[in-house]
Amino acid sequence: MQKTKLFILVAAFTFFLVNLAGAQVKDTLSKPTDTAKIIVSKRLDTAAKKNMTRKDSVKAKYVNPGKVAGRKAVFRSMIIPGWGQLYNIQLLNDGYGTRAGKSQFFQKIYTGGKITAIYGGATALTLSLMDSRKNYKRFLNEAQYRQDHPGSKSDLKQYSDQGILDGKSLYKRNSQIVYFSYGLLYAANIIDAYVAARLHFFNIDDNLSFRVMPSVMSADSMYGFNLTPVLKLSLTF
Repeated sequence: MQKTKLFILVAAFTFFLVNLAGAQVKDTLSKPTDTAKIIVSKRLDTAAKKNMTRKDSVKAKYVNPGKVAGRKAVFRSMIIPGWGQLYNIQLLNDGYGTRAGKSQFFQKIYTGGKITAIYGGATALTLSLMDSRKNYKRFLNEAQYRQDHPGSKSDLKQYSDQGILDGKSLYKRNSQIVYFSYGLLYAANIIDAYVAARLHFFNIDDNLSFRVMPSVMSADSMYGFNLTPVLKLSLTF
């Protein structure tokens, strides 16, 4: 009886060891790993983990040609007034800027007229400044002479003492206005060049359409939602 129990125990232990050893053996019949897919996936992971350089980001980023042209026009106008307008004429020569079916020839004449207006205005302001400064010095010298020699007049005898002071203040104020006008002309030159450069890349035509359709507008109140009938106007240009 004891031998039978011992035999059963040894058989069970042997069966357990055989199963344990079989579990440690690799399944040689399993499907072999596709090494090609592993290599491709590793390459994709490497490309994804690779940091994008500044050059790559610039290539991937959309560039608005209108903004680029506007910045170039502003930069040129800040250096030399009228240079931005010349750049806009160059854009017309390159084929940009046929707006609303207008001829580029007249657009070039119009842009050239702006350059003439800029330098014509600057010339007029310069002449006005020279005249104001000349007369200011005349009245200033006369005021100083009458202050040093009471009761006597040297140059501007037709003016009273108060008239001399008023004239000096007048021409001084005119000189300040001319300086301020220089700044306005310079700013107008820059703004005009920028706007014109941006408009070269906009489709500005005379095609304007609109559509009117019924709709409702909801208004939230303390008593709930109220629906009000309205007309919706859509403009397309």
